Amino acid sequence: MSERRPRPGWLVLGCAILTAGLTGPGQTIGVSVFIDHFVDDLSLTRSQVSAAYLVGTLAGASMLPTVGKLIDRYGVRIAQVVIGGLFGVALVNMSFVNGLVWLAIGFGGIRFLGQGSLSLVSTVTVQVRFDRTRGLAIGIFTTATAGLMAMVPVLLSFVIAAWGWRSAWVVSAVVIVGTVVPIAWFGLRDLPRGRAEVQGRSTAAGGLDRSAAIRTSSFWMLVAVTGAAGMMSTALNFHQIDLLGDAGLSETAAAALFIPQVLGSSVAGLTIGYVGDRVGTRYLPAVSMGLLLAAQLLAAIAAPGVVAVLYAVVLGAAGGSVRTAATTLQPKWFGLGHLGSIQGALTLFGVGASAIGPVVLTLAEEATGSYPPALVVLGLVPLGALLFALGPNQGPRDAATPA
Repeated sequence: MSERRPRPGWLVLGCAILTAGLTGPGQTIGVSVFIDHFVDDLSLTRSQVSAAYLVGTLAGASMLPTVGKLIDRYGVRIAQVVIGGLFGVALVNMSFVNGLVWLAIGFGGIRFLGQGSLSLVSTVTVQVRFDRTRGLAIGIFTTATAGLMAMVPVLLSFVIAAWGWRSAWVVSAVVIVGTVVPIAWFGLRDLPRGRAEVQGRSTAAGGLDRSAAIRTSSFWMLVAVTGAAGMMSTALNFHQIDLLGDAGLSETAAAALFIPQVLGSSVAGLTIGYVGDRVGTRYLPAVSMGLLLAAQLLAAIAAPGVVAVLYAVVLGAAGGSVRTAATTLQPKWFGLGHLGSIQGALTLFGVGASAIGPVVLTLAEEATGSYPPALVVLGLVPLGALLFALGPNQGPRDAATPA
């Protein structure tokens, strides 16, 4: 019997992109369209909803390292089938929430399974499938995923308008389970089934396990970079309408700036991926932090017109570049054998940082009296990560020898 030919790379990449895009209902950008309905129908304040979101996000993030270990053990195919099914259950649960505690539990479920676990497994899929062109593949992955994600709130808004917000959660569950599970079962069947097969197929499969990786400064540099990006990008997006409203933009104009943000993310993701494959990845994390710092300073001087658009483009570029750079560097520095476990630990810190970002910006704005000085002060976050990324100990040598 002839051996079954492996799935083409472009097909696996397409499966990963669609899977990552379908995490949308568990992402901030998807949840945002439900916030007003929670406030109105559940008789909650915005502060209560925000607190429930924070608690749910942090609780969900705490379990991601364990998910990463299971992905390493059983492979991305089985992991995606299980996670996709459980994510559907969590989405249906959101249609029944009737109070603050249930809402926090619901947020924990969709943040853990959608924004965390399903995103994690789709990212590891690309990392495992590609080698020589990994940077470009990850650039395409992050770019296309951002484009799909931008459509999620629009589509959810249509469903809510037609059938109500509770039904929208059920529709999301049906679409996701009906797509993600078949994608995994049929589209990922030729990928390595767990760590043993990864090590058998790839010369890059060795490297460090999670306990060894976290003793390297390279790991903590990636934590600093992805954490800074998650914290500040989420904070800026969460408060974008209010922040840009203070700068003189209408609510419609402020919301429309998510479009150039996606454009910036797309261009930067592809560029960083291409450069990483051909020139090297050493300074790419520092570049992404420079872009994030520039975006915050532009937000501090935002005004209707060119400056506001430039802010959105640069913020998108910062997000696209840091995702591509960090995802490309992990297999280069740590190998593939324990990639899910290491990626899960990094995701834990990134999600945790994104959860506290909006709160930190709110507190800084209240302490300084307005957004501009708050953003300047918080510029220390990407600046600190940038300096860390330029340190002398980052790279394969450091990753191979724990500090």
